[in-house]
Amino acid sequence: MSLLKDPQFRLFWGAQTVSMVGTNMGRTAIPLVAATTLATTPFQMGLLNAAQTAAFLIVGLPAGVLVDRARRRPIMIVSDLLRAALLLLIGLGFFLDRMSFAALMVSTLFLGFATAFFEIAYQSYIPVLVGRERLVEGNARLESTSAVSRLLGPTLAGVLVTAGATVAVCVQAVGHLFSALQLSLIRTPEPVPDRSPGRRMGAEIKAGLRFVLSDPVFRAITGSAATYNFFYAMATPLVMLLLVDEIGLSGTVVGALMAVSGVGGVFGAAVAGRVATRFGPVRAMWAAYLVTIPTSLLIPLAGDGWATVLFAFPWFATSFGIVVYNVGQVTIRQTLCPPDLLGRMNASVRFLVWGILPVGSVAGGALGEWLGVRGALFVAAAGMSSGVLWLLCSRLRTMRDLPAPQEPRPTGATPASK
Repeated sequence: MSLLKDPQFRLFWGAQTVSMVGTNMGRTAIPLVAATTLATTPFQMGLLNAAQTAAFLIVGLPAGVLVDRARRRPIMIVSDLLRAALLLLIGLGFFLDRMSFAALMVSTLFLGFATAFFEIAYQSYIPVLVGRERLVEGNARLESTSAVSRLLGPTLAGVLVTAGATVAVCVQAVGHLFSALQLSLIRTPEPVPDRSPGRRMGAEIKAGLRFVLSDPVFRAITGSAATYNFFYAMATPLVMLLLVDEIGLSGTVVGALMAVSGVGGVFGAAVAGRVATRFGPVRAMWAAYLVTIPTSLLIPLAGDGWATVLFAFPWFATSFGIVVYNVGQVTIRQTLCPPDLLGRMNASVRFLVWGILPVGSVAGGALGEWLGVRGALFVAAAGMSSGVLWLLCSRLRTMRDLPAPQEPRPTGATPASK
């Protein structure tokens, strides 16, 4: 039976969709509101953007431990309610003209904390909701809405901010309230986690990191994702400079070209399940990376007129490929990880994979000063392409389907060496 016929999954899918749209709205709306109403400096904008993504570095690993100690659905509900309350407070501050940059900064940081808990819990909850045998379909459905939210969220943010800061943040708050309501209606039973006394957070964090770094499959997946993210973060600020300064495109054309990424992601999510069924989830994952990501080497060659295709095609292809890759790698992680380690595993992977982003951005700016925009983009594209070597040099290269899941280990135990 298709998951679309499962009312419990539909509730979860609806909640995740609204929550992801709200999250991606906020990542655009809050900096935009700050720029238009608080007259922020470039340094302050940098701090504000850092506050949006710093949560996985600050609380990501402890969040994984706490997610493993509790049922995941209540954590998601509380996270949505906290985000709604914080956004309503921000909206009230703007309405009363009492919002300062410091208050917005602190509120944004706490929004990030709630988002970190939500995202770690939701990835750990999917196997409970759909069963491990339907993870590919479930992740493909969820990845499709993630791709749409990355396209729709910033667009809605731009429209709503023109109507006023209060309207923009209050609409996001309503979205998170709706998500919490949808989640509260789910009736799928969730096992009670181990709550034995004497469990130490430090030891449990170490167990999660050790599991990810010592297991060859998880190490290869995490290494490929971290490599891609580092060099993608290098490319991100350079791409805008390429389109605006080097090629001289108008803002309208730049916006249209940037939206191509969202279209590629939607297409990738639409076919990811069928590709995994046809070729096997493991083979589909690394093949999608190998075929699509190297097209990014064309981006530095882009120019005006017809040569914009040299940007548009790889921008579409890389987004398409990375979504297919994400469906595969998330499914592998959820399938092979023991249930009692899911929260810590997801938190450890996010800590390693997302924590590298700020470093990549700084490195990209420095390399752009040294080699120029196009030269630095060549380095970034080559680096993104090299991430597939982690997969090709592991046993994943010879596999079509997923290996057998591992047996659950006692909480906090060290995984067996391999």
